[in-house]
Amino acid sequence: MIEFKAWPKVPRLFRDVVITEKIDGTNAAVVIEKYEGDIFAFKDENAFILVLGTDGDVYAVGAQSRSRLISPEQDNHGFAVWVRNNAAALVDVLGAGTHYGEWWGSGINRGYNLPKGQKYFSLFNTSRWDDEYNEETWPEELGIVPILYQGDFFHGAVQDCLNDLRKHGSRANGGFPRPEGIVVFHKAANQMFKVTLENDAAPKSAALALAA
Repeated sequence: MIEFKAWPKVPRLFRDVVITEKIDGTNAAVVIEKYEGDIFAFKDENAFILVLGTDGDVYAVGAQSRSRLISPEQDNHGFAVWVRNNAAALVDVLGAGTHYGEWWGSGINRGYNLPKGQKYFSLFNTSRWDDEYNEETWPEELGIVPILYQGDFFHGAVQDCLNDLRKHGSRANGGFPRPEGIVVFHKAANQMFKVTLENDAAPKSAALALAA
């Protein structure tokens, strides 16, 4: 049977964007869900710890990489261990949800000249967290990806952000001389686009080969 399929609404290009630094770490997420089961019979393949929040509710906390759920026993560069060790603070700061970000630092890709073992988790959702960040109440390793520009989209803004990184280095770690690039979040399209400083025109597999 033939069915009507409407053409999707096309967002306007010249609308608000947020341009952030693209950090070269590993994609990760903190997963927090309200738990209403028997805490004495807790068993959840998607979580590895229960936490009592300051609101009186119980939350199951887990972690994931780009492609799989992870645990302290089957980890990804120590991210699940960090989530477990900071679970109570993460519940109080972030609340329920799947909170995506970049786990980066010592031993992960570029490393950013951080001392051995030092890593950070930078949240992607700047629109939600930028105004709420508080270094006194947030875990020391938790932050937000650096915002380079906010405003109407235009090509010059993209180039200005890239040039700033070329000239001044990474904003994530005080001038590290090999920043990776930028991410452009287009609010009307609800879509992210990335631009890398090296080999941006090459397909990902080719870019990796050139960088090797």
